Amino acid sequence: MFMDEHESFACSLSAFSELRGSSFKAEKRANTTSRVYKLFAATRLFFLVVVVLVIVNAAPAATLTVGQAGSFSSIQAAINAAGAGDIVQVQAGTYTGNLILNKQIVLEGINRPVLRGEGTGSVITVLADRCTVKGFIIEHSGGDLTREDSGILLKSNRNVIEDNELRDILYGIYLYGSAGNTLRRNHVQGRPELDSGARGAGLHLWNSPDNNIEDNSITEERDGIYVQSSHGNQIRRNRVTKLRYGLHYMSSDRNVFEDNLFSNNIAGAAIMYSNKIELRRNAFVHNRGFSSFGILFQECNELIAEENFIVDNATGIFMEALRKTTFRRNAIANNDVALHMFSNSDANVFTENNFVDNLSPLQLVGKSTTSRWSENGRGNFWSDYDGYDLNEDGRGDVPLKIQNVFQYLEGNHPRLRLYFDSAAARAMAVAERTFPILKGSPIVDEAPLMKPVLLHYPFAEETPARSAHHGLTAVSLLILTGATTLMWKGKRLKRR
Repeated sequence: MFMDEHESFACSLSAFSELRGSSFKAEKRANTTSRVYKLFAATRLFFLVVVVLVIVNAAPAATLTVGQAGSFSSIQAAINAAGAGDIVQVQAGTYTGNLILNKQIVLEGINRPVLRGEGTGSVITVLADRCTVKGFIIEHSGGDLTREDSGILLKSNRNVIEDNELRDILYGIYLYGSAGNTLRRNHVQGRPELDSGARGAGLHLWNSPDNNIEDNSITEERDGIYVQSSHGNQIRRNRVTKLRYGLHYMSSDRNVFEDNLFSNNIAGAAIMYSNKIELRRNAFVHNRGFSSFGILFQECNELIAEENFIVDNATGIFMEALRKTTFRRNAIANNDVALHMFSNSDANVFTENNFVDNLSPLQLVGKSTTSRWSENGRGNFWSDYDGYDLNEDGRGDVPLKIQNVFQYLEGNHPRLRLYFDSAAARAMAVAERTFPILKGSPIVDEAPLMKPVLLHYPFAEETPARSAHHGLTAVSLLILTGATTLMWKGKRLKRR
């Protein structure tokens, strides 16, 4: 009897356990089903939101027309009436008054309408992101440098400013804490009646990274392109002429400058307190005046300068505290002084450059420099090198002393330069090369090239697009003449 009761109790316990397990599994299945349902509902809601957004974004933008045949006579009234993403088209004519873009719109000029500012402040101020301004003549901004009075003042991001002509303005296009914009095919002309110091910059970037600046032309401003505290910009194919500094550049890293022309300025470019800058295929031509130079480098590190043309400047390259920079395949020609270098310019490399017909190849301020004049057995071409190449490997067998005793004195005592063109000084220079008894600088190119490096001048074939560019034809002829001279001298040296 006891065994039967025990077995009965065990069976009851087993049945209870099975019932409890079944209940637990059922509850677990219910929870799983609930979670799956909630996930499905959330996914459906997400896709519904995406579809709504796509439908909204796919809706065509409205076009509001300003002008005699349009719905608006006032541009600002049309801007105020527009929705985000709409297009405001402005027909030909002259429209007076400053404009504020405080929403994402496209402001488009048809047949070059004139936007004439009030003479105070900026003609156009862009406060909203992703705006476009194109096709206008913009004129008559204010004249207050401290208020950034501009043709176009950008205080937002990712805008497109293209195909505009700006004239009678203080600053041309001013980027004030403005990132990711595209500025292209704009022509900026400042106020030539003002002293250069009272003008603004054609393109002024302050605290404005990652912009693309392409195919603009700038003239008669204080500086062509002024860049301060703005990293990662791409600046290509711009033409800058008839102003103080073509490029004025401070405390900005990782910028790229390619295929730009800086000509007929007091100074081509001043690059200061910046690192990892890349300069390729730019031309710094005929920049002359008091203390003028093609390019000035000060307190910079790890730059790359390749295939640039530095021609017909008072000083080709001025460098102070420039470090770890590579100059490769540049043409440095017809300058009064090719290189003006302070001895604190360390660990720079010059290789495969063409130094042609400069009055002085090097003025060194200080006793020595750690800069190197060849790399991987390749030095530079010097038009006044009179050495020989017996093994015909393309490199001179005799090292070239880059700086003679007079140029050393000139670098440290520039007032003596007046006397170095005398017949006595020239005779002493010839004697010093023949019988080196005077102690000059030990700086030498160990592997001077016997013929110049062939370079392509990128501006020779272009046709000037605007009247402001007409002077570039003469510049192109100057460079082509220099290239012909290079090739002729190279062939003559090869026949020796």
